[in-house]
Amino acid sequence: MQLRFYTVPIHGGEDVADELNRFLTGHRILAVERQFNQNGGASAWAICVAFEPAGEGRPQGGPAAARRGKVDYREVLSEQDFNVYARLRVLRKELAEAEGVPAYALFTNEQLAELVTRRVNTAAAIREIPGIGEARIEKYAARFLAVLAEALAVLPSATGAANAP
Repeated sequence: MQLRFYTVPIHGGEDVADELNRFLTGHRILAVERQFNQNGGASAWAICVAFEPAGEGRPQGGPAAARRGKVDYREVLSEQDFNVYARLRVLRKELAEAEGVPAYALFTNEQLAELVTRRVNTAAAIREIPGIGEARIEKYAARFLAVLAEALAVLPSATGAANAP
């Protein structure tokens, strides 16, 4: 993870805001913190961006994904992998609604795709995915691993061999 800082003046800060927007679309953003600093005509937003450089841990989408500034997992994943990914999204949505939290608070779309492409089958393997901490593993790993085990049992592994049920 890296950090980048911006100061966006309230008056005449369009160039800095444009630079910030270009930066955000070109990197995997982990967090953005902002604070308004009030100082009359010199008031400005102080912004801290936590990010991973482009290409690190981010699946590469096709041209359509680049135009939208996000990954279309239908384009990135095989049809079989996308079906598993879709099942994980359904589970994530059900759990998030039951807890009254946003779905991304459980796992991001990128993390779900990683679960599938890495053929994750243990909590230890989930720990290797960037951004997934111990609390989420303790709370959600068993449910997601159960869906993965069932779905991936019939899919080829990353090395080409079939997973045992």
